[in-house]
Amino acid sequence: MKKIVFTALTIASIAFTGCSGDDDVALNPNGGGDNNGGGTKGDGIITSVSDEDFKPSDLKGDVTGNIKLVAGTKYKLTGPLKIKKGATLEIEAGTKIEASAGGSDVFIAVERDAKIEANGTAAAPIVFTSAAANPRSGDWGGIVIAGKAPANVGVDVQTEVAGLKYGGTESADNSGTLSYVVAEYTGARIDGTQEFNGISLFGVGSGTTINNIVVKNGDDDGIEFFGGTVNVTNIMIINAKDDMFDYTSGWVGTADNILLIREKEFTAVTKDPRGIEGDGNENNNAATPLSNPTIKNITIINDALKTTEMSDMIKIRRGSKATITNAVIALGTKNKSRADDFIDLEDKKGNANAAVAITVRGINIDETDIKNAPGATITIDATTTGADLSKFAFSNYDFTVVNAILNTKK
Repeated sequence: MKKIVFTALTIASIAFTGCSGDDDVALNPNGGGDNNGGGTKGDGIITSVSDEDFKPSDLKGDVTGNIKLVAGTKYKLTGPLKIKKGATLEIEAGTKIEASAGGSDVFIAVERDAKIEANGTAAAPIVFTSAAANPRSGDWGGIVIAGKAPANVGVDVQTEVAGLKYGGTESADNSGTLSYVVAEYTGARIDGTQEFNGISLFGVGSGTTINNIVVKNGDDDGIEFFGGTVNVTNIMIINAKDDMFDYTSGWVGTADNILLIREKEFTAVTKDPRGIEGDGNENNNAATPLSNPTIKNITIINDALKTTEMSDMIKIRRGSKATITNAVIALGTKNKSRADDFIDLEDKKGNANAAVAITVRGINIDETDIKNAPGATITIDATTTGADLSKFAFSNYDFTVVNAILNTKK
């Protein structure tokens, strides 16, 4: 694990006051202060976003109190912003945060016993994007949340990125809210095995609320679950370089209304990009809790050029269970889009659990292209409808091409 080292010159002090009511507490990027909830103006404790020392153009550091980012202010994320134990980062609807194109040194991370309260609305979503003039996938890390829910890799396990600990025994653990949130140009890579995703959820509990999410143009996975019990609703992933929807290490939550799209213009690709990649435990397929998510009302579309084909549209392996219902898997025809496998439940490090159950329909794809050594239940159902696209109207995405693919068949 590559360690990210913070020095006194690179950490910004963030503190809170004892004020109540609607006072907004913000950070002083210049550092200073004693972080004890008191102090006077100029000592690094900022009591309002109107304070002259507050510089939203340099957002980074350790959040040790409760801070609020307000709509209408231009924020620039310039380094690691870590929400520490006991602290809360609140973000108003309509707030936009631009991240410096600093790769893996720019990210937002929420520790165990900390919270992020990002409550956007359909009319005013919260947007995390790149500050680059010509933004690209991997410009910055992404959003990382660690919780105390069970994972089958143990307790007090270090996250793949951001240097947090995760795992525990609190299934209902609450890490806050992500609602009506858009994250773009994420997925910075540390090395060949350690990468940020758009949103990474490590041992996140069911008390956490995650809904109405769009992740666009990421350099690794769109969203990934590392154990935990969190449930998610209305998740839209567009153009992930690797897997669009990924889980591992004992995730047992529910995902409802999921839309995964790879567009023609997005030509970045890893060696094995997938729609869904589901794992149990690479080193011990019987490790508990077994991954066993419920995924319902899902559409997976690959409209990419045949030179950037998908590996598997659904890949489940290494002891994972799963129940997937009302699924639609489609390939575009104009670009001769391709996929190695419709469904693959086999792997040299362990097949999927035989309890896997999938109800699915294919469009412009061979529905018999299934690898099913475990003998799982796979039902081809011509009546499945997949995701409800209307739930993603807040994204302002043009669904013309998507609807054309879904409404035509060879």
